[in-house]
Amino acid sequence: MKLNNIYLEKVIIEALEEDIGFGDLTTDYLIPSTHRSSGKIIVKEDGVVAGVGVARSVFEAVNSKIEFKAMVRDGDQVRAGDVIIKITGPTAGILKGERTALNFMQRLSGIATKTCRLVTKVKDFPVRVVDTRKTTPTLRQLEKYAVRVGGGYNHRFGLYDAVMVKDNHIKAAGGIKKAVTTLRRNIPHTTKIEVEVTTLTEVEEALEAGADIIMLDNMDIETMAEAVKQIEGKALVEASGGIDENTIIEVARTGVDVISVGALTHQIESLDISLNLDSD
Repeated sequence: MKLNNIYLEKVIIEALEEDIGFGDLTTDYLIPSTHRSSGKIIVKEDGVVAGVGVARSVFEAVNSKIEFKAMVRDGDQVRAGDVIIKITGPTAGILKGERTALNFMQRLSGIATKTCRLVTKVKDFPVRVVDTRKTTPTLRQLEKYAVRVGGGYNHRFGLYDAVMVKDNHIKAAGGIKKAVTTLRRNIPHTTKIEVEVTTLTEVEEALEAGADIIMLDNMDIETMAEAVKQIEGKALVEASGGIDENTIIEVARTGVDVISVGALTHQIESLDISLNLDSD
């Protein structure tokens, strides 16, 4: 997955405007514009790096004279203490871009690290670990990019690029069959339909309606395994709902095709990363 440059530029400018505002009161009145420094961005715990290019773009936006040398690439495994970036240039620019660059890298690396842990646990199963729409508003593309960096896959990006019939849609439409029938009549012929189910009865209804993908939502392992047998390859099977590092292997063993985990993007710990200027 490649980040959209227009989107990235907009997000970075908004983040810098949020932080710098009318100016950096500390740096602007303390550091001469001619002052130059060198520094290192260091990772302080083990993990997977993501957002190197984003950090580069942040510093370029602040001051194009800043020299940015990446020692790693997105997706690389790093150890605590590793120097991942070397930076040289106008001190004021480095200081103004520091927090924004680190905020992006820390969060994206945290997502990539968590994703990698889950993907590694089920590497011996023919299953994909995917994200959800539970992302930080305006940062969805970046966070889904970090999932890919960590070895995971992306679910739909928004309401606009896939059909997913959830419980409230079913209630409003008057049932699974009515919902699927109406959608088939109105959506493009190239679009697949996913239906969320919670019981084996609803699994049968989704199959009879001709759903292309059936999401097993918050099912226990036994029911999930039975649902997979019931579907018998007639539709793609997705498992979702409260799946974590402790349960993901059991879920994979049921034979589902896809495991979606909202926690990849909304319950993560940022990776600890810092920037240290070299001493004169």
